[in-house]
Amino acid sequence: MHKSSKNPLHPGVLEAQAQLMQGRISRREFLRLATLLGTGFASASLLAACGSPQSAAPPTAPAATPTPSPIRRGGTLRFGMKIPAADHPARLAWGEGRNVFSQLFEYLAETDAQNITHPHLLESWTASDDLTVWTLKLREGIRWSNGDELVAEHVLYNFTAWFDPDIGSSILGLWSGFLTLDGVEQVDRYTLRLNLLQPKLDVPENLYHTSAIIVHPSFDGDIASGANASTGPYRLAEYVEGERARLERRTDYWQIGADGDPLPYLDTVEFLSLGDDPTAYVAALQTGQLHTFYEPGPESIQALQSDERLKIYAVDTAKARVLRMRVDQEPFSDVRVRQAIRMVQDREAILEVAVFGEGLLGHDVHVAPVHPEFAPMELPAYDPEGAKALLAEAGYSDGLDLTLAVGAGWPDVVAYAESLQQTGQAAGLNIAIETMPNPAYWEIWAETSFGITPWTHRSLAVMQLALAYTADSEGKPGAWNETRWVDEEFSAILTEALGTIDVDARRVLMADLQRIMLERGPIGIAWWQRAWEVFNPAFQGIYAHPTLHSIYLRTAWYDPEQDPFV
Repeated sequence: MHKSSKNPLHPGVLEAQAQLMQGRISRREFLRLATLLGTGFASASLLAACGSPQSAAPPTAPAATPTPSPIRRGGTLRFGMKIPAADHPARLAWGEGRNVFSQLFEYLAETDAQNITHPHLLESWTASDDLTVWTLKLREGIRWSNGDELVAEHVLYNFTAWFDPDIGSSILGLWSGFLTLDGVEQVDRYTLRLNLLQPKLDVPENLYHTSAIIVHPSFDGDIASGANASTGPYRLAEYVEGERARLERRTDYWQIGADGDPLPYLDTVEFLSLGDDPTAYVAALQTGQLHTFYEPGPESIQALQSDERLKIYAVDTAKARVLRMRVDQEPFSDVRVRQAIRMVQDREAILEVAVFGEGLLGHDVHVAPVHPEFAPMELPAYDPEGAKALLAEAGYSDGLDLTLAVGAGWPDVVAYAESLQQTGQAAGLNIAIETMPNPAYWEIWAETSFGITPWTHRSLAVMQLALAYTADSEGKPGAWNETRWVDEEFSAILTEALGTIDVDARRVLMADLQRIMLERGPIGIAWWQRAWEVFNPAFQGIYAHPTLHSIYLRTAWYDPEQDPFV
């Protein structure tokens, strides 16, 4: 029997409130935890401010952010971004595809720019005291574009796809060992219950995973067909891989704007690909051809920061360029080789040459300083002599030849590789760099033995670790475990951490996880990225999200009087 408190607040929220009042956790850590455990953001904010748990209300989906200026409707936003190949929605992986298709097919929950998770298609969620039973309540009255009402049966259809091994969704890795399809229970027309095998804190975060968009059971198999029923604020008018995508406003979207009419405010969003060269996007923004573009790198920000016609916002993230090695292939099956490669990273030099010093130094573990459970640790030393000794011990006293695969369209990745190539020589590492177009890298990212893969931000480290460094229920590396590294001790501690509410206790477990990754893990992370949004200021409501997910397209609006290019 799974106990649920009669108090509308989860007991973990009460414990966290006490920790907040004692100064043991920050306000942001409290808000993040309280919302994950089912407390609405407004109520959690009240608890943080005045400590009155009796006044808390159940969680509700957030309303559109109010704006002080009169809203104007209409206009087209031209968004520079590469247009990827369309795939099954349960396999949606890259930020570019998410930016398009999440405007059509929505998430049950959304994590905002402050890493706070809110209900979206859901009205609320509750968790049992032991975190093994989660009840998800849909908002009533949400209509698909074909007129059907969104109901629990539709969500169950998506869980079925996510858990289908033939589809191969990365979502399986998030739930492995915690939930099977048999544990997903439809309670009534608007309610589902997740009966977990063991405690799990990040359930709401999993509902915002890239590929967790909700599609209608009549889905035709082609996410880019434009013919599928959807709940989002836009409909797909055109999708041409490698060239462009066009979204047009729905007039009957379920969320209401600040002016009393359905969102969105914009008539059209056009995504336009200008290729892999970042300078093309910079030039297009400065001539008014584009209004913003996806994932501007530090070299673009350097070029644009003095342009007073534009606005630039920045946020620190858990995004990283991950130096990854497949442990099921030689020579990376030898931990000494992996350690030696990490030891020739001159982190300060890499940060400067790759991103002009814009970012936070990394520790070769996939846990970032922005994560609430990050355990502070010393930076690994740059030690080419130590690396050379390890390689000799591993049988490579005469040196080791390696080929490193990278996408040429990421200048910081190329700079990272070139720095590693140079510093590795002192240790006897002879690294040849194989550059290729970014789409070609994405075709091999999970197969190449040695590469640098961009990984996006996730607000909880435990979610990132479960996605990238664990096995499925059959013991096989998960769909996104590109390194094939599965460590029994690591997995056991991670499972415990995923079920631990207390931030301090989770940080203790995280210290062990970080130690294991540093000692025998499969990756190097020299720095953590900063994310930027650079845009035409005539478009109101744009902000920097750590994942670069353009949620703001739902509420952004255009004021032609503020357009410096008109």
